[in-house]
Amino acid sequence: MTATPFPNYIAGTWAVGRDAAPNINPSDLGDTIGYYAQASANQTAEAIECAAAAFPKWRATSPLVRFEALDRIGSEILARVDELGDMLAREEGKTLSEAKAEARRAGHLFKYFAAEAYRATGDAYQSLREGVSLKVVREPIGVVGVITPWNFPLAIPAWKIAPALAYGNTVVFKPAELVPGSAWMLSDIIARAGLPEGVFNLVMGKGREVGEAIVTHPKVSGVTFTGSTPVGRNMGAALFARGAKMQLEMGGKNPLIVLDDADLDLAVHCALQGSFFSTGQRCTASSRLIVTDGIHDAFVDRLCVAMKGLRVGDARAAETQIGPVASEAQLAIDKRYVSQAVDEGATLAAGGSEVGSKTPGHYFAPALFTDVSPQAAVARDEIFGPIAAVLRVPDYDAALATANDCEFGLSAGIVTRDAAKIDHFSQNAEAGMIQVNLPTAGMDFHAPFTGRKGSSYGAPEKGSYCREFFTAAKVVHEGRGQ
Repeated sequence: MTATPFPNYIAGTWAVGRDAAPNINPSDLGDTIGYYAQASANQTAEAIECAAAAFPKWRATSPLVRFEALDRIGSEILARVDELGDMLAREEGKTLSEAKAEARRAGHLFKYFAAEAYRATGDAYQSLREGVSLKVVREPIGVVGVITPWNFPLAIPAWKIAPALAYGNTVVFKPAELVPGSAWMLSDIIARAGLPEGVFNLVMGKGREVGEAIVTHPKVSGVTFTGSTPVGRNMGAALFARGAKMQLEMGGKNPLIVLDDADLDLAVHCALQGSFFSTGQRCTASSRLIVTDGIHDAFVDRLCVAMKGLRVGDARAAETQIGPVASEAQLAIDKRYVSQAVDEGATLAAGGSEVGSKTPGHYFAPALFTDVSPQAAVARDEIFGPIAAVLRVPDYDAALATANDCEFGLSAGIVTRDAAKIDHFSQNAEAGMIQVNLPTAGMDFHAPFTGRKGSSYGAPEKGSYCREFFTAAKVVHEGRGQ
């Protein structure tokens, strides 16, 4: 008999769904974590209507009320880091240390945006007309749809939900189907923070039903989405058609340039961490390693040695450095790209095959390719797995041109001692975030998270910059009489 499913949360009440879906541990396919309710389109519409009804009261609350609610959420997350991290590692496959770090980040994000609730959200101007005062105020936009991916199931919901609530919006939250457990635990914490009913709602289920219901509903004023570029573009078209706001964080095919003068140990560390940790399942992962001739062979040799020492295994085992791929579907994608890269003439220098384990799981040895054409699929497509391609170039100018020859522009890194090249790269790399002598994956939550080209659309996420999405400007002119 199926266990009682974990319910959705609508209008302050836990609600069963139309049916339920199992949550399977990718480290042990025999471990069913639980069954999670699947919302229908009608339930999603009900959640949106409740959020719309709750909006006028919530937007009128004082900053103190919003601060206290968000601060309580952050405090409970931090008090339960071990529990939350264990769930995240168990259902997504991220190592336990990485999962706990993500849980801790989620707690700090709520506390950061609790403080943001106090900040003034307007500006005063001197009018060009005599006897007229002029000010700009910021107002919450209304119901915000939050649609999140599976790779960061605590941090990404936190950096979307927290600012939405801090600025006075109400929320309908749809997590990724693959990782409902982390989302449910986070929602349970939010549900006990004292928010009025309808201010926060959780609707779990399929994107083509629940996600579409959120995107197309006329009372959803804006959608903040993180996911693939094709899905984001389709979503953006639907939102634009009805005049809703959108904040879209999408794909990445991030370059890490390694120049001849680089510290070799540092370069290998940046590539290893940025390309393969979190099983390469990060939109900021450095999947293109662009290496100049003078250091290429030594870099590849050293990186291959380091990769062979990586311990792939159960995400919750203390010795594991690389957990399993998150799903059977993603494992199939990774294997297909390995096969295609070989067919296209690339050399498989390390890894690239399934790994045996005590328990059945989606274990895969990180793959490194050399002799890769810049036009090869492994060098151009976002694979979202632990697969990196080395692109050999003669010099810095060729490296920069290769880095920019991409439809994406999220994160870009360089490893060098040359200050002039660091400055030039920082100004000319076509990416929203630049990493110098650091892995491409790793961002501060109080600074904006943003990309260029096919990676992002709309206002940045995180930090005070996200205010541009979660609020709307209103200009107020007032005559002072004669």
